[in-house]
Amino acid sequence: MAMMNNSSGLWEVTTFSISTSIVPFIIDGDLCDYGTHASHFLPVLYSLFFVVGFLGNMLVLWVILRGAQMKSMTDVSLLNLAIADLLLIFSLPFLAHYAKDTWVFGRAMCILVLSVYYIGFYAGIFFIVLMSIDRYLAIVHAVFALRIRTKTCGILASLVVWIIAITASFPELLYLGVEENGTEVVCSAYPKNQESHNDVRSAAFFKMNILGMLIPLGIVGFCYSMVLRRLQTLRTSKKLAIRLVTIVMVVFFCCWIPYNIAAFLKALELRHILNSECELSKSIQLMLQVTEAMAYSHTCLNPFLYVFVGVKFRRHLAKLLLQTPCIQVQCVKHCVTQATASAYSQTTSMDERSVAIQM
Repeated sequence: MAMMNNSSGLWEVTTFSISTSIVPFIIDGDLCDYGTHASHFLPVLYSLFFVVGFLGNMLVLWVILRGAQMKSMTDVSLLNLAIADLLLIFSLPFLAHYAKDTWVFGRAMCILVLSVYYIGFYAGIFFIVLMSIDRYLAIVHAVFALRIRTKTCGILASLVVWIIAITASFPELLYLGVEENGTEVVCSAYPKNQESHNDVRSAAFFKMNILGMLIPLGIVGFCYSMVLRRLQTLRTSKKLAIRLVTIVMVVFFCCWIPYNIAAFLKALELRHILNSECELSKSIQLMLQVTEAMAYSHTCLNPFLYVFVGVKFRRHLAKLLLQTPCIQVQCVKHCVTQATASAYSQTTSMDERSVAIQM
């Protein structure tokens, strides 16, 4: 987590990010001062992501629970993806304040905030994978999918995903806590001892690269390559059925892959595989902070993708809006209804299985 500055102590001022450590990176016996860049832009970005992401994902929950009523594995997966996004969003107000100041929320909130961050992070990745498997079954193994792509199977699969996400959040969850240094308080997910810190933190980064990028990319890549091969034998309208999950998947990995690359470089630095020069360390740290902020943006993008890409989602949203008595939403009702009618007219000939996989 964040590092502090104390001319007489171990701590050093660095810009904040969830990946920043409470232990300064020591190069040739000297502390490398990373500066305070993040304290200027992270609070603004985190506040913006919180407002947009919270409203958007709550809209997704409202539509799925009230409109779609969770009839399929797709509905359950999208619901849980929104919940995973909300877990990350929950941490943003605290991290926005922490980016400018010391940790003032106490040990209990430190543990809670970082716990939901790590669990939400891995859950979001794994639910993207689950949605890709869902697409693969629906299109490549359609007959088998009719039996397995049910609400019950979706709930069971989601429970497994949450258990895996919690397990993947270790060892970070073991080290959650606060450290005090004079008037400064730091919330951290790593040991404060320099040697232990470097080992645990680099191992956590390598784990994130494997569980958060390499394995998911392999599974998603296989699923969608098989889907594309299958689509070559199907009519054009069928191809529209996977565009939502495809775009959601692409946006997610475009947001998170840069962060994984930066984390990999930082892990190499912590292991002293990369040349430990202060300027290089500063560049990697800044890259880590910028790409981490970029990664948070995906929590805001998914709800908009559901509205503008998912025909079924827009239809449910329009239906719910038409049932809302508020005068203030009349204009929104009209616009959404018009867009839904236009999009829906292009898909009315699709069979039930094709409609079921559009969300």
